[in-house]
Amino acid sequence: MTCLVDQTRAASTSRRTLPVDSMSLQSSKNVLDGGWGWVIVVVCFVAQFLAYGSPQSVGILYPEWLHAFQEGKGMTAWVGSLVSGVGLIASPVCSACVDNFGARPVTIFSGVMVAGGLMLSAFAPNVQFLIFSYGIVVGLGCGLVYAATLTITCQYFDKRRGLALGIVTTGTSVGGFLYATAQNELILLFDLDGCLLIIGALALNLMACAGFMRPLNMPAYYLKQKAALERTEEQLFENPPADDLKTTPGASERTLTVKDLLIIIDAKDITTTNKKGGFMAGSAIVKIIKEKRQAYSKYMHSTADFLHNRNFMALCIAIFLFSLGAFPPVLFMEDVAQSEGLIDEVSIIPLVSIVAVTAGMGKLTLGILADVRWINSLFLYAFTLLGTGVALLLIPISRSYVGLQILSAVVGFFSGNWSLTSYITTKIVGLDKLTQAHGILMFFGGFGIVLGPPVVGCFFDWTQSYDLAFYFSGGSVLLGGVTLFLCALPWWDKKKADIDRFDIQYTSNCDKVASVA
Repeated sequence: MTCLVDQTRAASTSRRTLPVDSMSLQSSKNVLDGGWGWVIVVVCFVAQFLAYGSPQSVGILYPEWLHAFQEGKGMTAWVGSLVSGVGLIASPVCSACVDNFGARPVTIFSGVMVAGGLMLSAFAPNVQFLIFSYGIVVGLGCGLVYAATLTITCQYFDKRRGLALGIVTTGTSVGGFLYATAQNELILLFDLDGCLLIIGALALNLMACAGFMRPLNMPAYYLKQKAALERTEEQLFENPPADDLKTTPGASERTLTVKDLLIIIDAKDITTTNKKGGFMAGSAIVKIIKEKRQAYSKYMHSTADFLHNRNFMALCIAIFLFSLGAFPPVLFMEDVAQSEGLIDEVSIIPLVSIVAVTAGMGKLTLGILADVRWINSLFLYAFTLLGTGVALLLIPISRSYVGLQILSAVVGFFSGNWSLTSYITTKIVGLDKLTQAHGILMFFGGFGIVLGPPVVGCFFDWTQSYDLAFYFSGGSVLLGGVTLFLCALPWWDKKKADIDRFDIQYTSNCDKVASVA
């Protein structure tokens, strides 16, 4: 009987040490910057291509919706603003989903949302239905894809992270370029409804992309299930202390993070409530609630700490102002050309396609520049904002279609700075806090994207001209660039170091001499 118990105990111990995925056995140093990571890059590129192809070229659909539903430009603009902004506003939730369930399940679910939203939009009876089906449903699906692809790419790359993120985020630009021409042709062949149905069917391939997203680390949900199983087996055979939790080999030797603490507390729920009954069960539940409240309070404090970081807060303000001013031109550029009489209908290569292809070039170029050691990524991002702001201020002055094409290319190239957001966030807060901090950053960006097009549309409805609207957009982006540039200056750190040095209290002249030495 003793031998049987020992064999069963050994079997359970060996089962606990085996990871769910074989990748968990490999050291992160052995899998970073190569191997399966390049497969992840290709798959994430295709996923962003399929998800963001139609939303990035929504400027092609915008005139069709104006003609079909006869609504004002401000009301119709909500569709294009929400599809790009809702996913970013919900980035904290999307990041939490990726953190808990992993990139693969989240991408599968997002494929259903994007495809379903596009197909529902084909049957939209009015703009209000479009705001829900295309703006909210498709927007949330795109937000989930964006969070999943960026997170898993950052996990697989370290030294070449800038290049990898540049390639992945180029998928949105390539998708916008090809989908702009494709949607234009599909509308001519199958009308607007048939176009949306075909584009929705293509988006179902997101679920195929999810199959290649092999997790490098076990998601929190699986860690909770594994922790609960281990604790049950330990009680059956060894009954170890309650605080001893081992999720992976060597995990007990490291300091527990906030996420680990939440996982441990959730794992205790199952075993604690099952062991006790009656009054003792009630007291155990109260204790669990207190522990969870303390853990989540610590989680919220760690989130608030990001906002006390000067560079991170300046980046949040800059990306809000950039999104507020730089996104409306992508939506209204075709309508501007038609309203000014520069072109009768959408050209073979629309302005939206020019913005998309140059944005892809910008993402690759800026991603490569971010990996250069002597280039400060914060200053690089601020420079892109300044360039975008100047180009937007020149759009009302341009009175030719060629001029609009050139300015669209400039705006598109500098809008490729989206490939720098994850890179800069990692530099500021570290890889361990990337998903949490990136969710906050994307919330600010999404809020600006949602507000931008309706504000510009209301400017047009009020003045019957886009001039004031583009001056507002360019001024907002310029203000964001100047704010980030000033806050990123090393003068602030030097000033703080001087203050800290002057606050030193010396007990003797010997201590002062030693400090100077």
